[in-house]
Amino acid sequence: MTQPTQPDARPPAPPPPGFAGRFPTPYVAVIFTSQRSAPDPAYDAMATAMVELAARQPGYLGAESARGADGLGITVSYWTDDAAIGAWRAELRHQAARDTGRLRWYRHYELRVARVERAYGWDADEGPADPLHSAQPDQSWQLSGPASMA
Repeated sequence: MTQPTQPDARPPAPPPPGFAGRFPTPYVAVIFTSQRSAPDPAYDAMATAMVELAARQPGYLGAESARGADGLGITVSYWTDDAAIGAWRAELRHQAARDTGRLRWYRHYELRVARVERAYGWDADEGPADPLHSAQPDQSWQLSGPASMA
């Protein structure tokens, strides 16, 4: 009798450029959707500085960001908990950047905070299998009820 094969025990591949990676759940996501007023090189410099500053903050996990030619952008930053987000919000250079953004760079924005209870990813190097059906048996979460539709 043959033994059933176990899923590949390799850790996930490093994320491609632009992706934050995979973090142990739960964690908190800050979703910042914005409409820029007009292109401005000073904005790009400030955005780069804020990403570098955030990366040095306790509790910061990573971020993903995209902006279209029409100026609509979405940045999602990932944090270990609400306290880490509160400390980031209180950071003086971040406060100054937010103030400048409202004065110069944004026409409108929305900010949402969400708790991430479950996360998974897929990469072509991992093969064509659905990541939920080939998940490691020791994962800390199980799908049931309406969430199994994800």
